[in-house]
Amino acid sequence: MLKYTEDHEWLRAEGDEIVVGVTRHASDQLGDVVFIELPEEGREVEAGDEIVVIESVKAASDIVAPVAGVITAVNGALADSPGDVNGDPMAAWFFRIRPADTGAMEGFMDEAAYQALIG
Repeated sequence: MLKYTEDHEWLRAEGDEIVVGVTRHASDQLGDVVFIELPEEGREVEAGDEIVVIESVKAASDIVAPVAGVITAVNGALADSPGDVNGDPMAAWFFRIRPADTGAMEGFMDEAAYQALIG
């Protein structure tokens, strides 16, 4: 199941975890990504906490935790190859989170709603 946030993150449920990345729209808006700072594994976060920093040739942006939970894994390859976000943002995930609420993905947009958002 794939869902989307208004902040242009994609969320994919995998077992009891949620994998988080940014959408093609976000990647295009950022331009060439040159640096990514990822959260620490094991970190407990609240929904809305700033946990990833992305720097591009255009701007610096933060990715916030879409749900409360514990970061279970990070994609360390992005630290060495941040441009992967521009090449295939759906494959270039940032982190996995085990949500505190098992129904956490219920309130996010599906593909049709997200496409309507970005026009």
